Amino acid sequence: MTVAEAKDALQAFRDQQVRWTDAGQGLEQATIEVPLDYSNPTGRWLTIAISRRRALDPQRRRGILLAVNGGPGGYFGFGRRFPDILADSPLAHCYDLIGFDPRGTGDSTPLTSEVTPVRAPLDSRPDDAAFALIAEDMRVREEGNQRAGGDLRPHFSTRNIARDMDLIRAVLGEPVINFLGYTFGTYLGAVYGSMFPAHLDRSVLDSCVHPDWSWREQLMAQGPANRENVEKWAAWVAERNRHFGLGTSAEQVLEAVEEAAAALAADGRAESIRLRTLFDGALGSRSANRARWEELGRMVADLRGGDLEAARTWLADERIWPPTETGGTTRCGVLDAVTLEKDWPTDLETYYADMRRYRERYPYGYGVMRAQPWVGAFRSFRPPEPPTVLRRDGYPAGIVVRADGDPIDHAAGGAAMAARLGHRLITVADSGQHEIYLLCRNPEVDALVTGYLVDGVLPPHDVVCASTVPRPDIPADPAE
Repeated sequence: MTVAEAKDALQAFRDQQVRWTDAGQGLEQATIEVPLDYSNPTGRWLTIAISRRRALDPQRRRGILLAVNGGPGGYFGFGRRFPDILADSPLAHCYDLIGFDPRGTGDSTPLTSEVTPVRAPLDSRPDDAAFALIAEDMRVREEGNQRAGGDLRPHFSTRNIARDMDLIRAVLGEPVINFLGYTFGTYLGAVYGSMFPAHLDRSVLDSCVHPDWSWREQLMAQGPANRENVEKWAAWVAERNRHFGLGTSAEQVLEAVEEAAAALAADGRAESIRLRTLFDGALGSRSANRARWEELGRMVADLRGGDLEAARTWLADERIWPPTETGGTTRCGVLDAVTLEKDWPTDLETYYADMRRYRERYPYGYGVMRAQPWVGAFRSFRPPEPPTVLRRDGYPAGIVVRADGDPIDHAAGGAAMAARLGHRLITVADSGQHEIYLLCRNPEVDALVTGYLVDGVLPPHDVVCASTVPRPDIPADPAE
């Protein structure tokens, strides 16, 4: 194919007509076609499901705003539902709100993987003897990915999702997009700006991926992030020993945590290991949520003796994320494909060494599971192009939002992304929240970000905002 032929083929995609259908209550839906492989636009193509809510005030309309979260790859994201989520916000008055299911997800052309058996038992602190079986489960999972996805998988990447976004822009006849990205969407927005700087206007990146980390490093950062929250909680509990009875120093409180973990799993039965695993998860999730700090302290005190019945009650609402997919024979394969766009170690001993370290230091919030082998260790394809080098050259400065205790996307990522792109940084202090703007109802954050997206008012400097989730109102012990 000549360069001219490729340009003509891509132009045909840009010139396609959108046929909107009424989905009710002001929402329109449609599909557009995009190339599977943008380097071969005359080859296979995919459909991308898109949605739109037209600006409520046409006189104030300033273009389109795309919103993306979830991932990597949009996996478990809002997709086409995002315009409904933003419908009651001030953004709805001046933007056409655009949602889309990233390639492979939702109502777009699916990328599927086989559901493969998981033989390694769920354990937040697995013995060394279990490491090989955990790795084997991932090898089998990658084989299932390849059997179902085959030669489609290399084309499900962040760079191609960014190209799909630009094709959406072109098909809608817009010179630029405005962008709101959460979690994976932050990386996608930064990639889009690096690839298409002339087509990006205002952008907000909330709960950021680190611009320099591999996907493995991004996942592993959850271990230290959870540990930081647990240590802050332990220090708070230690100042209230008369209330909790767990010790007068953070170190003593953490010793009580370890006593409870050991007691729960003392008999070695599968049910006991499961409860200890959920207990470690609860240490992560409930230390991130400052409102649950008293509850967490009472739980640890109650479980130090290894009462399994009490543990079942305390941990009834604790969930593993993402959940194990066992229904049916296939599942969405996008997460497994997009995370393979960056290299993973192939030496299993690298993973095993990290698992030992995380088992000792970062078991809370399922930290060991973030260090263990992933399908990337057994990657079945070579990415067709390297990842994007992120930069801002040719589009306006925007905003990065982060919480200093975010257990999913470590706060260091937000600071690094803001520095890399020259964006303003809004930090929510003493908060373990995730995906904040408009979704956590923080009025200070919402006012600052809305002022930028709607009126173009960029904060003159980095800002620290108060959390809307206060610590429990329990007085500290009086000084002796």
